[in-house]
Amino acid sequence: MFTSNKPKKNKLPLILLLLVLILGGGYAVFNYLSDKQASQAQGSNSGQISNATTVTQPLANTNNTQTGTTVAMANDGLKVTSSIVPTTPQTPTVQSFSNVAVPTVDSSAWMVLDVDSGQIIAQHNADEKLAPASLTKLLTASLTFTALDNQQLNLDQQVVVSERAWKTGGSRTFIKVDTQVAISDLLQGMIVQSGNDATIQLAEVVGGSVEAFVEKMNKEAKAFGMVNSSFADPTGLPSPQTYTTVRDLSLLAQHIIKDHPKYFHYFSQQEFTYNKIRQPNRNGLLSKNIGVDGLKTGHTDDAGYCLISTALRDGRRVLTIVMGTKSMRERERISQQLLDWAYMNFANHVVAPAGLPVVSPRVYEGKEKTVNLGAKQGVAVTLPRGQEQNVQMLTQLSRELVAPIKKGDTVGTVQFILNGKVLKQDTLVALNDVEQAGFFGRMWDKLVKMF
Repeated sequence: MFTSNKPKKNKLPLILLLLVLILGGGYAVFNYLSDKQASQAQGSNSGQISNATTVTQPLANTNNTQTGTTVAMANDGLKVTSSIVPTTPQTPTVQSFSNVAVPTVDSSAWMVLDVDSGQIIAQHNADEKLAPASLTKLLTASLTFTALDNQQLNLDQQVVVSERAWKTGGSRTFIKVDTQVAISDLLQGMIVQSGNDATIQLAEVVGGSVEAFVEKMNKEAKAFGMVNSSFADPTGLPSPQTYTTVRDLSLLAQHIIKDHPKYFHYFSQQEFTYNKIRQPNRNGLLSKNIGVDGLKTGHTDDAGYCLISTALRDGRRVLTIVMGTKSMRERERISQQLLDWAYMNFANHVVAPAGLPVVSPRVYEGKEKTVNLGAKQGVAVTLPRGQEQNVQMLTQLSRELVAPIKKGDTVGTVQFILNGKVLKQDTLVALNDVEQAGFFGRMWDKLVKMF
């Protein structure tokens, strides 16, 4: 009997191939259904965005970028406080997005800014270098507050008045040489009375000497982004080396408000008595019951009459800066005019609450098919009244989203656009983790990306 020596075929590779095809087909169906479900869910992000087609596109490929969906102005009651971001002369003002007329103001330079959104509503000569007079004392106050927070000194601490402080001219608290005075009294003397003697004494305590303190002042100003400022003295007495701009002062004022809230009450104090001498705060707006609770006055012959005012009305804080006016009454009138104008014509809206998604794009090679993305800190925008429904959102990815993705990863930017111009921009971050998928899931997504 003839017996064939032909070897039998090994069926194992064929079985494995069939198994791969079956698993791959099953995964393809699952992937299709998951993608379909994800695309349907993408537009329904907690009611924050109307419609379902927010544009997501890498930053490197912006030639065909289209504006995204209209932003629904939901959650207006949510509080969002923006970080302090230096602006430039090219940064558009909120007023430029509207037909609202700018007030006629007789001042060398001025600005009105919404503190909650960080946006400049309107300005004039914001980058002109001017003498700040006693507005300089805000920087001295900021450094003193930081020293208090760092426990380098305390409010009840008694210090001996130096001869240099006692001899300082200009407005005074009338501290006496070789006597002891509390840090809290020096702060009130500087902020409420604008006392130069109290200011010099604080500078010596915080800096070790006036000269060392001035170095700290200029270093702090640079850290705040005050690029067009220089300070030669803690008080603001006239000097060619002491100058600043309205734009720079707006950064300083925001840091005072946001970084040192527990000391902010000093700026609303209407009078202070020291050594049996009562002196009123020179900011007359504090007593007008219009919501003004700060911030600082200034005057020299060179600087004219200056005033930084801030008001809180219905939970919204607005800041005004006026420099180079003709009188105390005029600086107050102009400041109130700008405050009333800002509150009447502009309003705030939360367009991206912190922690809530604005878009949920496709993720490759992950156990989840999408990831929730949102603004890093939450975004509030200041808008001309009546323009709420015209704001659009554009999300742009800085990279392809491939798992693993960690919560907090920066993946792009989100822009809010009005009338074709960027109103505000923030960092786009992942709001949840996406773990890497298994072998077949990763291989399938690699094939999908190839086609």
